[in-house]
Amino acid sequence: MMGAIASLWGLVGIGGLLISAIYRLVPRAMEAFHVGLTPPQWALLIVWTLVMGVLEGYRGFQQQFCPRTAARIRYLRDHPTLLRTLFAPIIGMGYVHAKRKTQITAISVTLGIVLLVVLVAHVPQPWRGIIDFGVVIGLSWGTVALFIHAMLALTRREYGYSPEVPE
Repeated sequence: MMGAIASLWGLVGIGGLLISAIYRLVPRAMEAFHVGLTPPQWALLIVWTLVMGVLEGYRGFQQQFCPRTAARIRYLRDHPTLLRTLFAPIIGMGYVHAKRKTQITAISVTLGIVLLVVLVAHVPQPWRGIIDFGVVIGLSWGTVALFIHAMLALTRREYGYSPEVPE
């Protein structure tokens, strides 16, 4: 039972974080449309959205973050302890109980995201909305990919990705 709780809490915690970010960014992204876009800004919006879909959504989330995170959620299900259950979301993301490389990657990516959020906050509309729209697409793709990978990891007999936990 504790394994099911740990994996569910890990998935809901991480998924909730992504959904919360999408929820906060959508109004800012939509502001760009209310301000109005010139034809070059529309072109940039389309290109940026495609770039973020491919780089953030597909390559960042679907190919890297989601498979590893789903493997870690499976690991939580199969190796539950009280502490792992309590800290399931941060374990799932690779901040703790992970190989050193995984921890460094998780922390580095998080710090990079925080820096970008601070910088983008100072960008005027419609440019900020264009940036945020692409980010919403990437995060949305990633959120869907996370739930699909988690379903596969938790229902398949074998899941071909490593949770990258210490030996």
